[in-house]
Amino acid sequence: MEENLDKEVKKVLVVDDEQAIIDVLVYNLKKEGYETLEANDGITAVNMAMKEKPDLMLLDIMLPKLDGLSVCKRVKNQLNIPILMLTAKDAEIDKIVGLELGADDYITKPFSVRELMARVKANLRKMEMANISKENIANNDMQEVQNGNTITVNELELDLDRFEVKVRGEVMDLTLREFEVLKFLATQPGQVITRETLLEKVWGYEYYGDIRTVDVTVRRIREKIEKDTSNPKILITKRGVGYYIANKR
Repeated sequence: MEENLDKEVKKVLVVDDEQAIIDVLVYNLKKEGYETLEANDGITAVNMAMKEKPDLMLLDIMLPKLDGLSVCKRVKNQLNIPILMLTAKDAEIDKIVGLELGADDYITKPFSVRELMARVKANLRKMEMANISKENIANNDMQEVQNGNTITVNELELDLDRFEVKVRGEVMDLTLREFEVLKFLATQPGQVITRETLLEKVWGYEYYGDIRTVDVTVRRIREKIEKDTSNPKILITKRGVGYYIANKR
């Protein structure tokens, strides 16, 4: 399976206004076998993304002409690709806003190239697996799809074949990452899962201390599936530990 996943050369769009950073990223991406595209400003980045349809984007927040957060929003409205934000060390608000606009991840400058490459690979692998599942659906007849794998916990229903979430029978519009988080929790209803475990199992790599990504993603999920986000009934917080799906009404 792994061999098949790596056959197609993946295309990564690198967006930064510092050419030296682009050069380092492009060098390491090419060394890993990726095809690369480059953009030095936000407008070019959006136009290039729409034209070239890359498999993943590395996106700096501080950009001329159009900032990275606006680029993220525009691209995500049109393309379902992983976006990894590059952000300054002290710009916590940028990280949070970026994730809320649909970014899949962020990494803080100065960053470890090895860690960045691990995140690129993990995000591409997640997207590839999702696409394979969708292709399998397309090759099945409707009866098989309707009898596909589902997880049901009280009012929550996840269709693992369609990557679809229903709450009280209503389809919710979740991103792939949000779906994966909810699926991981729903397979173990009532069991508290730590943020660190979610980062390792859902994001696909070990994180280095910063767990804000999980909190923001959970908040986005709650905004979509809960009637009252201040008093959640489905996705519950165990203070100081992690999250779990309620298995009792």
